[in-house]
Parts: sequence; C-alpha cells; structure tokens
Amino acid sequence: MMRRFWPVLALLALAVLASVVWLFPDPRARLFSITGEERLLSQLRGLVQWAFRWTRPLPRTADDVAVAHTDLPPFGVNTFLEQEVEPEKRARSLQMIADAGFHWIRQSFPWYDIEIHGKGDFEDRRHEPYRSAWDKYDNIVELTEQHGLAIIARLEAPPEWSRHDGTARGAFGPPDDIADYGDYVSIVAERYRGRIRFYQIWNEPNIYPEWGNRPVDPVAYTELLCLAFARIKAVDPQAVIISGAMAPTAELGTWNPAYAGNNLMDVVFLQRMYDAGAGACFDVMAVNNYMLWSGPTDHRMRPTQDQMNFSRPLWVRDVMVANGDAHKPIWISEMNSNAAPEGIDAQFGRVTLEQQARYAPLAYERIQREWPWAGVTTVWFFKRASDAERDQPMYYFRMVEPDFTPMPLYESLSAYLNTLTPTLYAGNHQETSWQLAYEGAWEDVADPDAVLGYYRVTTTPGATVTFTWEGRSLTLTPGPDAGVLRVTDGAGHSRDLSLSGDPIILSRHLRSQRETLILTALDRTVSLDALLIH
Repeated sequence: MMRRFWPVLALLALAVLASVVWLFPDPRARLFSITGEERLLSQLRGLVQWAFRWTRPLPRTADDVAVAHTDLPPFGVNTFLEQEVEPEKRARSLQMIADAGFHWIRQSFPWYDIEIHGKGDFEDRRHEPYRSAWDKYDNIVELTEQHGLAIIARLEAPPEWSRHDGTARGAFGPPDDIADYGDYVSIVAERYRGRIRFYQIWNEPNIYPEWGNRPVDPVAYTELLCLAFARIKAVDPQAVIISGAMAPTAELGTWNPAYAGNNLMDVVFLQRMYDAGAGACFDVMAVNNYMLWSGPTDHRMRPTQDQMNFSRPLWVRDVMVANGDAHKPIWISEMNSNAAPEGIDAQFGRVTLEQQARYAPLAYERIQREWPWAGVTTVWFFKRASDAERDQPMYYFRMVEPDFTPMPLYESLSAYLNTLTPTLYAGNHQETSWQLAYEGAWEDVADPDAVLGYYRVTTTPGATVTFTWEGRSLTLTPGPDAGVLRVTDGAGHSRDLSLSGDPIILSRHLRSQRETLILTALDRTVSLDALLIH
C-alpha cells in the first residue's frame, strides 16, 4: 500500500524543501532548526523524515494546562562533589557553578556512602581517622547554601550489606528489603528538612546497570518509589518527590547476555508504572535527554532507536497526559552532547567541542520556547574529581577539567545564562514564575479555587510586576479581588483595567512578537493567578 504513495510523499518533501529555500535567506540554518543535522545530505534525509511525521499520530502535550513546579529557574548542573576529598575543591566547584548563572545542582547522596557498614551504622571506618559519614554531606549542603544554590538530591546506590549476595547482581541493583531503603530516605529527609526540598528516587530504573544484573521491573520500581514518597512526605510534607530519570531507549526488554541485563523502552516502562499505581507517588516526572546523534533542534518524531533524539520527552509527556497527569511537569535530569575525541568509542554520538558549546544553550532555548510543561534541566556534568576516565566516552560530557580548566561548554553556558532576558513563551504560567520581577509588598495566598492552589496579592498601590513575553496573545487570570490594574508597555503606553476575577486579555498582536509589560496595582486589592500565552 505504501509503495503507491511514495511518489506523492517524495513530491511533498521536495515541495517543503523548495519552500525552505524560497522563504529563508539561509536555508541550511533553517534545515538545522528542523532536523538538528549539520551536513546537507543528513539535513535532506531528516527533512523527508520530518515531513512524514504527519502520517502518524503525534504526541498529545496539553500545552495550555497549568503545570506545577515549572515556575522555578530551570538551569542546573550535575555534580560529583562527594568524590572531591578536599572541601576547598567542593567550594571552588560551587563558586564556578554559581558564577556561571546556574541555580541548581543535582547531587547524589549515595546510600552506600552514608549507611556504609551495616543497618543504622553512619560511621565511616573505611579509612583512619574514623568519622561520621554525614560530615561530607553536611559540608556539601552548607557550601551549596552559601553559594545561593539549591540541591536536587539523588537517593540511590544501595550498600553491599542490603543484598544477600552483595554486588553479585550489580552494584546499583535494589536491596533485598525495600524497607531498608525507606529507612535510609527517611533519615536523609529528616536530617536535611528545610534545607533540601527536592528528592529524586533512583536513576534510570528502566535500563542496565541501574537496576542491576536482572530484568528491569516497572512494578518493583513503583513499589520502591511509592514507599520512598510516603516515608519522605511523612517527615517533610513540603518535600517534592521526583521519579527516577528514565533513560531514552527503544529496546523492549530483551535479555542481553553480554551484560546480564536488559533495557525497556521509556514510554512502555512508564505506562506499566502507571498501571502499578505510580501516579500517586511522584510530583515530578524525570527523564534523561541527550543529543545523541543530532542537535537539540531535531523535530523528527520517530520513536525508534535510530531517532532517539532531543524530542524524546514529547512521547513521555503523551503518556502522562493519557494517564491524567498533565498537571505534572517533566524535569530533564541529564542533558548534553558528547565531545569524545577520535579514538574514543562514540557510544553517545560525537560532536566537536564547538558544537557541544553551541548545542547546550540551544537546548535550553528550545525547552523554554516549546515545552511549557518542562521544568528544571540539569547539564551532565560539571567535572570529575580526576582524569582516570579519559579513555571512556562518559568523561567527555564534562564542563570543566579536573584541574578546574573551563571547557568551551562552560564558557558558552556562562555567557548565555549571564546575558539571558527571562521571557515567558507560549503556555500557562504561574504567577510565581521565575521570569516575573515583583516590586512592592506582595504575598501568596492559598486558595483551592486558584490555579494550582495559590494566587499572589497586594494591597499596596504602586506595587508592580514586570516581565517580557513573546507570542500573539496574553491573557491574565486574576485572583478573586476586584482591584484596578494599570498595564504599561515598553513604549510607555498605558491602560487601566478593572479586575473582576474573570480572565482578561492584556495584549494581542497579529503576529508573534516580544514585548515587555509593567503591571501596576492602582487601588484596592489586586491579585494575580496565571498568565496564558498563545
């Protein structure tokens, strides 16, 4: 059947190509923005594949839905601070991370390095002098606070004593009794209550080796996730629970004797998690999203291994929407491309240092412009403690060398983050979104009838909120108060609006454009609940 349509499809692809060449002065740049490919032949092949995406169902992403935990600054980086022996190196790392403009670190609190020798034993006796196993992590938390950063704590990596056969089934496999894991996460959350709010439960549970040398098991992982959710919330109700970041893969669980494990497609794994009741056990869905064999602008939507591209989270979002979780965000736990030099296995694809430095800011830009349901994205990774892994491709994701020499990736992200104009793009944004700059006396009010349960209010005439947005229309959902709001654009033109609690259009244009607005409370009580951009 498809053979008779090939001529039509080929003509369609040629028509699209002709349109690109005709409409854009730099067609190669436009082709890159569609395909994420840099070479002309790859761009043409990618254009045909992109054009054919309309022949199959596309992901449902519910872009207009209000999504929790997307109001936070999204810029983060993965760290291995627990591997730095000297506290001075931890401090220097965090200073460089803060100077670059990042807000988050994603840092492991490995179980095997905290409850080391046995159940309830938190003394480190691996080297003399003996010391508390908490000392290192207390120092990491304190230094992070000093540098104005926030922590996403990865809770993973069981100690040998938690499994009857030690590491025989892999160093990362789950414990024999998940109640032991529940005790560990509870103790960590109790110790750092009020200092760490975001906890991630495991990492890449859908692939080897993160679930050990055994079949991956979405039902067993869901049981572990739900236990951790309950135990952490019991000691810290304000904690936010992040699922283990799923690895992008199209494999379907086939056992691989070469590494005594298997991998399961992320969307299949997630649906089986939902079937097992996982929807009630996380606040944030996490994925890892690498630029493996094309750039961040690759918009092809083929859910196959050869198209494991940067668009992969859209398929995960589709599963979440289908299961009634459109109000929850996706956070991207690991993002980067790999700059392994020639002679090193291109396991994660291969780009030049220049491409790696160029792609990461483009990835952040795409996430902000196109995925209003995506939140924090953490670059993989800042640095390793030594260069012992120079012969491994994983080493070449680094932003900084072990001796703190910055790579081009660090320099480009620092330049991007320190010159960025925070902008609201299409989607439903909370009144607390990081792009909004408030001045004057504002406070947050809990209200079950408000969007996501809160709105922001002022009783002070002259209190303002300033922001830049880009799109065709901007609609404000006010809170329940009937105040008067002045709207002033970048040219100084103003108009006064009487708020009644109903949505009101603040600005509208025939074509998408960027605009800066100042909203000023004039009299009575003014409250803001949400901003919808199309």
